[in-house]
Amino acid sequence: MHIAVIGTGVVGACTAAWLQRDGHRITFIDPLEAGEACSFGNAGSLSPSACLPVGMPGMWRNVPKWLLDPEGPLVIRAHYLPRILPWLMHFMRASSEKEVTRIAGAVRDLLRPVFECYEPLLQRAGGSSLIRRNGCLYVYSSRESAQRWKWGMDLRRSLGVEMQEVDSDELADLEPALKGLFRFGQFAPDNGSTPDPSALVKAIYNQAIRDGATHKKTLVTDFEIKDGCVDRIVLDNGERLAVDGVVVAAGAWSAKLSRKLGARVPLESQRGYHVTVKDPNVRLERNVMAVEHNMMVNPMTSGLRLAGTVEFAGLTAKPRYSRSEALFRKGQELFPGLEGSDKSYWMGHRPCLPDSLPVIGKAPRAENVFLGFGHGHVGMCGGASTGREIANLVSGREAEIDLSPFSPTRFQ
Repeated sequence: MHIAVIGTGVVGACTAAWLQRDGHRITFIDPLEAGEACSFGNAGSLSPSACLPVGMPGMWRNVPKWLLDPEGPLVIRAHYLPRILPWLMHFMRASSEKEVTRIAGAVRDLLRPVFECYEPLLQRAGGSSLIRRNGCLYVYSSRESAQRWKWGMDLRRSLGVEMQEVDSDELADLEPALKGLFRFGQFAPDNGSTPDPSALVKAIYNQAIRDGATHKKTLVTDFEIKDGCVDRIVLDNGERLAVDGVVVAAGAWSAKLSRKLGARVPLESQRGYHVTVKDPNVRLERNVMAVEHNMMVNPMTSGLRLAGTVEFAGLTAKPRYSRSEALFRKGQELFPGLEGSDKSYWMGHRPCLPDSLPVIGKAPRAENVFLGFGHGHVGMCGGASTGREIANLVSGREAEIDLSPFSPTRFQ
């Protein structure tokens, strides 16, 4: 079949590669080059343990304090507050212990096979070196401080995540740069990361092109539906592309397309910022999550990347790179030797649903359209497994995980 994949981020690239394994012909549709947007600027985590939703029990108590801090972990620009309020109310409802337990179980199922699902794609693309499987460290100022996150860590363990407690000496053995800076940690040995998330996506995409895929660098404006299936896609240059199937994997820009296909989802952009320091004077071997500061630090090919803030302001507001600068200043507090003479800032749009679950499934109005977006903070972690599951749906095979929690119609 000829399948149009709308989006060349990690989900779109991986889905196309899995579909090609079944013999389908692929046309990518995206005005951007592959591996840009969030697939360029994310923190690079490939972590089966990253199953906890953004909204956790009791988080609401911190929201007023965060909102009063213009450089805090959560910022809502004033003009956007009326629009985001319904989303926030749903977000709070999804933050109860019962809901968080349900959501974490579903996300754990999606992320558990992260390496299994990337492996055949990267082997074929010659990109196996773009994955590191050397674990991740969650670090704290003290064992006592870590107790504030005990409920979530216990939930992870109950879902089969291995978390090894390490004291300050063991931390220093694992990462000498942490010596004297953190007093307690938890090591997740099954986690990993990529030193270059954009290169990982480009490797899979480029192999898809070598395997016969084409790329139309334009936008989709509409779908022509006949007998319950999309038979043509209308592009903004006026072209009407004949297709046998469609995958919508356009990240934060997927909501408008999905509405045309009968799926009304409260998709928002959690605008994320990073700072990447080219010559940081701090050497790390693996991902480090400074939990108390909501900051992930990852050594990458381009330098040391620090990420971890959320801003609500929509898709069109200009970036405020003071948030990236605040990340750097916090990094200097955590790592006093951090050098910043050569650093770069970035802002991107994380596609997020209020329950922290992506949309994965068939579009309500079209039997041959499949949706895969809304992965929020776990796009790199869940991109390959999402691609595998969409390929299963397209080919009529039984899904390998329970997809009901990710239903496109769960908000209707």
